[in-house]
Amino acid sequence: MIKPTAVAQKKAGKILDRILEEGYLIISLKMVHLCKRDAEAFYSIHKDRPFFAELTSYMSSGPIIAAILQKNNAVDDYRTLIGSTNPADAAEGTIRKLYGTDLGKNAVHGSDSDENAEVECSFFFSGMEKMKWK
Repeated sequence: MIKPTAVAQKKAGKILDRILEEGYLIISLKMVHLCKRDAEAFYSIHKDRPFFAELTSYMSSGPIIAAILQKNNAVDDYRTLIGSTNPADAAEGTIRKLYGTDLGKNAVHGSDSDENAEVECSFFFSGMEKMKWK
């Protein structure tokens, strides 16, 4: 997912180019504006964390771009590509280092496991939109 600040700053194209350069296929892609309730549902795993209200307010503050990406070892490789959650700590050349502005506005979200990727993809996409390419 490309987060609101990166979309507003017109960095989405550069982020998608970088993802494609790393060998990913984009299976599905859409721009949506989450309402607060949808942001709370998506991040419900964090509902008891102190940053939950700030996170969900931010994620409902503007459009995001959701995507399903495909590649061998996609989740682990993507986590490396995007870098540490805090852009200040992210490795040089990672997406968050290049386009994140701070811990909360770190440009992109990435699933942390194959299981969570399935859940998160199903949140934004259904049926034919989730078809995998061979």
